[in-house]
Amino acid sequence: MNRAFLIVMDSVGIGGAPDADRFFNAGLPDTGANTVAHIGQSRGLHMPVLDGLGLGAAVRLASGDDTPGLTAEPQGLWGAATETSPGKDTPSGHWEIAGVPVPWDWTYFPDRRPAFPPEVTARICQLAGTDGILANCHASGTEVIDDFGARHLQTGRPICYTSVDSVLQIAAHEDAFGLDRLIVLCRDLAPMLHDMRVGRVIARPFVGEPGAFRRTPHRRDFAIAPPGDTILDIAHKAGRVTHAIGKIGDIFSHRGITHLHKGGDDAALAEHLVTLGQEAEPGSLTFANFVEFDTNFGHRRDIDGYARQLEWFDGVAGRFLATLKPGDLAIFTADHGNDPSWRGTDHTRERVPVLAHGAGARRVGLVGYSDIGASVMAHLGLPAPAHGESFL
Repeated sequence: MNRAFLIVMDSVGIGGAPDADRFFNAGLPDTGANTVAHIGQSRGLHMPVLDGLGLGAAVRLASGDDTPGLTAEPQGLWGAATETSPGKDTPSGHWEIAGVPVPWDWTYFPDRRPAFPPEVTARICQLAGTDGILANCHASGTEVIDDFGARHLQTGRPICYTSVDSVLQIAAHEDAFGLDRLIVLCRDLAPMLHDMRVGRVIARPFVGEPGAFRRTPHRRDFAIAPPGDTILDIAHKAGRVTHAIGKIGDIFSHRGITHLHKGGDDAALAEHLVTLGQEAEPGSLTFANFVEFDTNFGHRRDIDGYARQLEWFDGVAGRFLATLKPGDLAIFTADHGNDPSWRGTDHTRERVPVLAHGAGARRVGLVGYSDIGASVMAHLGLPAPAHGESFL
């Protein structure tokens, strides 16, 4: 039985989204954003494994932009995918890749103080047992704990903030507030936010003292459930083993998942991927997300850091591909862009690469996000999701 591996390089966009003018950063449209090309144009890229599959060619197809260092003749299946869901966020991208485009408009909180409506604030206070909350605004996750961490320790009030994504995040000290208490707070708040079409409630624990706070790897996402069967649901219902690496469990509300593989950073997740390349069961589906491109470098507009992460991951891809067996399919893609050269700090609306090992060497052209999931199901010999057509 064939195995399939679907690997999402979070935010590794390649430009060219035809509707980029409808999405904004710092009040200006995303037209022209291109994560991979602009990094390459800034300092060059050395990615022989993924470029060998067709990464440079995919950038040129998606946007017409050249990427210095990515000039290989493709030896894999390659193309570029265009999103239809009305968002440039993690759930929208992953759900559509998995065959379920988002059928609604997300709710976003306004960039003002207070950001949250009174009923949301009241519910947080009720669940937390506090007389108020801190922040209540748009904020960077690292800056907000520096700004409000000391007051949090003094008052016990949770630090609540949002961003341009459809999200409410709650930061609290693991020791003073309690990790379990924070997770229960976010879990119990999530149904109210999901009813409002807010995509995620995220627990953001941290430790340390004023002036030396740091976030821990115990983040938990409580995401709204996909409104239809994803490729994980289909595979699981068919009796196949499914492996979720990284954020995949949280993104899909832990639905359709046999085994969850977490880690403190992308390096730990890379070891899970390599191990599963060696050991995953016949007929299984492995779905992975590598998030640090996005969280550590894209939002922070760190071009050099993003470039180093891409080159590091290219080495991981080489190690992983060396473990695969005849009949295996591995697809590398992304969920949105986050151009570190761009204005603002938000994701950027872009096409994403589609790079496959185990499906021959050929161009598939411009496809839809949902075509990726449909292709995975075709390889596994399983029914297609409701959206998408296989390009295999």
